[in-house]
Amino acid sequence: MLKQNEDTVKIVFKNFPLQKNDLAQPAAIAALAADRQGKFWEYHDKLFAEKKITSESFDKIAEELGLDIAQFKKDQASIPLSNHLNKDMQEAQSLGINGTPTIFVNGRKVKQRSITGFQVLIDEELQKLQK
Repeated sequence: MLKQNEDTVKIVFKNFPLQKNDLAQPAAIAALAADRQGKFWEYHDKLFAEKKITSESFDKIAEELGLDIAQFKKDQASIPLSNHLNKDMQEAQSLGINGTPTIFVNGRKVKQRSITGFQVLIDEELQKLQK
């Protein structure tokens, strides 16, 4: 979708770690810490590729990506990242989100989750901007 709409679409990622998984919040914080070093998507992808995530997975992936481990650990413990995660979670709850992934296009929840469904919604939103 991005290649097809590279001049008009921007991805904004928000965290909504599910409460039923004890490692979901630490995983979200770890990805945000990796983002501080410019490696959010790489970290995210490696994390989701893990067969079983453990607390050791976080440092292992950071090392694989060549992150500054001392800075990574400092960022994981930082109040700003905790606040960032809490803000994302509060926003999701206020929107009635109860599962992941949930996708919106310009504030409209995507119901038809196919390439065609995404494109229809994108085109509708772009048409609104032209009026």
